[in-house]
Amino acid sequence: MIKQVDLVLSPVDAARTNSHLGFITKKLKINKTQVSFFRLEKKSVDARQREIKVQLRFIVVVDEPGYSPAKILFNQQNISNAKEVAVIGAGPAGLFAALQLIELGLKPVLFERGKDVHERKRDIATIHKSQIINPESNYCYGEGGAGTFSDGKLYTRSSKRGNVNRILELFCLHGADENVLYEAHPHIGSDKLPKVIENIRLRIIEAGGVFNFNTRVKEIIVADKKVNGLLLSNGSVFSVNNVILATGHSARDVYRMLNAKDILIESKGFAMGVRIEHPQSVIDNIQYHGFSRGELLPAASYNIIQQVNGRGVYSFCMCPGGFIVPAATTQGETVVNGMSASKRNSPFANAGFVTEIRDEDLTEFKKFGVLAGLEFQSYFEQLAFHNGGGGLIAPAQRIIDFILKRTSSSLPETSYISGIVPSDMHKWMPKIIGDNIGNALQMYSQRTKGFLSENAIMVGVESRTSSPIRIPRNPDTFEHVEIKGLYPCGEGAGYAGGIVSSAMDGMNVAIKIAMI
Repeated sequence: MIKQVDLVLSPVDAARTNSHLGFITKKLKINKTQVSFFRLEKKSVDARQREIKVQLRFIVVVDEPGYSPAKILFNQQNISNAKEVAVIGAGPAGLFAALQLIELGLKPVLFERGKDVHERKRDIATIHKSQIINPESNYCYGEGGAGTFSDGKLYTRSSKRGNVNRILELFCLHGADENVLYEAHPHIGSDKLPKVIENIRLRIIEAGGVFNFNTRVKEIIVADKKVNGLLLSNGSVFSVNNVILATGHSARDVYRMLNAKDILIESKGFAMGVRIEHPQSVIDNIQYHGFSRGELLPAASYNIIQQVNGRGVYSFCMCPGGFIVPAATTQGETVVNGMSASKRNSPFANAGFVTEIRDEDLTEFKKFGVLAGLEFQSYFEQLAFHNGGGGLIAPAQRIIDFILKRTSSSLPETSYISGIVPSDMHKWMPKIIGDNIGNALQMYSQRTKGFLSENAIMVGVESRTSSPIRIPRNPDTFEHVEIKGLYPCGEGAGYAGGIVSSAMDGMNVAIKIAMI
């Protein structure tokens, strides 16, 4: 007999894992000897009241001696000589599309403009040392995509799009800690995710799949509205009829290539803003009501959603115990993002804080047509660069000074290794962004005492929360609405927002291709 048992425990009792069986049997009113198997299915912290509780959900097997839990399986096949499907981009959408193609008996051939994850780590280290960006290998480009060095958060609200548990299981199968299966907000960590990504690559290669690193796709060759091949950066042509386009939201050259070839793309809403950083102790104190979390509770996070003048202003990609990192892809622009290691033990907490951008905000960029949003993004990033300290040194301002529209004469310590410099962000930021963010911060701070700490700063700019472009596809076949054999996929195509939803979209696209 399989039962579900929900427990609400103190942080102390929840931490005593060897006591969980006792709590379970007490609630079920059975003997411990009757429990054949039990497993933690969900864990979350409830800090809504001053007395903090930990909620645990268990699956318990009762009176079934010899019960053995099902193992995570992967239907690996030898697809060396199978029909080929090109996958452009080795981020979560591309990698999980490849895994699904293998299970369905098709051969993925991946093309990644960047390097494998180990070489990519070297280039990222060079970014911090030299403040010079490799435009093909950085925090956005390379094996694993932007998420590899952006925390590895696996939380999504997109459960209707696919099997979230299957994505988490595949991460576990390839080396992620099993806690991603039950944590309410699962997280691998930027220190551990590269090895998981490498293991996924090795499995794909073992099955007969192919990786082409340092290989940018310059052009998708189309004839009679059908995909006919790919023109690669080395000048060669790869002949193929089915292409999964999973290039991520920062590959602006891909959007420009599609637009130049009259392959339909559409503008869509997006959001931009800043990174907000506090000492982690400030966020812990707010969220845990002064309770000293010690080793019993995770680094606290927050979630802000405000409406300002009919627009959403919200926190994004919260990184408790994390770092701010440079996410630009070319020189002359300043972009920041956040990440956390698996232990989330940095003394800082950061989150994106952004406002939605609408079509009416792009009046000055209408001459760029459907690419107006891209150009506005680029303009915002160049403003940050010219108002920063040069190189990767980012502009920053104390939040209280931003709200009061005054200069920050000094700045507190930061996790941003490349360095920050005081900047009057309230002066140079586009009005629609600056006003909305300032108003939302004031509104939130009025009901959250301590958020406007003197040590709370904003760092510019957080501009790549999502793509301002959607590549339209048929909702039934997932093919591009005009081009047969082209399958837009993931965050860069406008159909996902994060690691898990991108992975699900990749798997869904692979299933559609296999049905042909």
